[in-house]
Amino acid sequence: MVLGLRGFPDVQGGVEKHAEELYPRLVQSGCKVAIIARSQYIPRDQETWKGITFHRIWAPRISGIEAFVHSIFGVLYAAIRRPDILHIHAIGPAIVTPLARILRLRVVVTHHGPDYDREKWRFMARCLLRLGEKWGMKYSNQRIVISNVINALIERKYSIETVVIPNGITLPQIPTSTFTLDNFNLDKGRYVLLVSRFVPEKRHLDLINAFNEANLKDWKLVLVGDADHPNEYSENIITTSKKLPNIVLTGYQSGLSLAELYAYAGIFVLPSSHEGLPIALLEALSYGIPVLASDIPANLEVGLSPEQYFHLGDVPALAHQLQKSVYIKPADNKFKETREWVCKRYNWADVAHKTLIVFKECV
Repeated sequence: MVLGLRGFPDVQGGVEKHAEELYPRLVQSGCKVAIIARSQYIPRDQETWKGITFHRIWAPRISGIEAFVHSIFGVLYAAIRRPDILHIHAIGPAIVTPLARILRLRVVVTHHGPDYDREKWRFMARCLLRLGEKWGMKYSNQRIVISNVINALIERKYSIETVVIPNGITLPQIPTSTFTLDNFNLDKGRYVLLVSRFVPEKRHLDLINAFNEANLKDWKLVLVGDADHPNEYSENIITTSKKLPNIVLTGYQSGLSLAELYAYAGIFVLPSSHEGLPIALLEALSYGIPVLASDIPANLEVGLSPEQYFHLGDVPALAHQLQKSVYIKPADNKFKETREWVCKRYNWADVAHKTLIVFKECV
């Protein structure tokens, strides 16, 4: 039984994408999987998907409260259902780990990143997230982290060993259609792409300012995603984008529409200040397109070449990188090499296999 995510499929968020890819593969391996989802994100008539059972539990759709309330309700529900394992995702929901253990549940916690470093949280929320990390790591039966950076953090803070199982990608089929490009008036290979939720740590405004400063002739900046809750930051993105030319806001996209946007982008940029292990960056690489990323530890762990990184928050440097990158045509073999390289390093089949091993050890 799974706790700590909004739901899936087609719900934006890194944890949600991780779960959407992981659990169908565990079902194929013989696991019986049930998701404790937040009722606002799952249709009432969606009881199963790819062999996974959904249990919709209400939570208030208020930022900072939603996950906490849902986690308490969810762990009480799990105590009634008595699963072999309760798999909790992220350090916020992991605050209920001691309660789960008191209720005699076996708990595996996956640490997706130190969320208390996210720019949106205030002091009290940061304290609760730090407590969730501490309790999730100390009191769970098994611990998974998605990067070596997080592994080192947990070892340094708590002297606890974890299992490193990174995010993955599935090698996508390159689409031949261009319906989404036509809909947003985009030209193949002539736009800069960012795919993410509208949250401060993704640093959309850095990219908007850098794109404006780079002054790329006949290029557009495409921002794919939206905010989970209305907030000042997302409103600022919308207001700023309307004032500047050649910026396209597509809203949340998935399936073929998202595949087209990835496949035909001229370059993908991830300017974020906080990541666990960025799935969007891995997905961009799986399409073989050029990428640029900020030089935070989680992005550096992906292992791009040095010229593909820029210093976090350095808008002039990013503008310069964009000017250099967009006018350099990649070598013909670079497309295939990039796709093969990222698939060898990050693969959802491997993620599922390693996670199943952790579950078996826990049982």
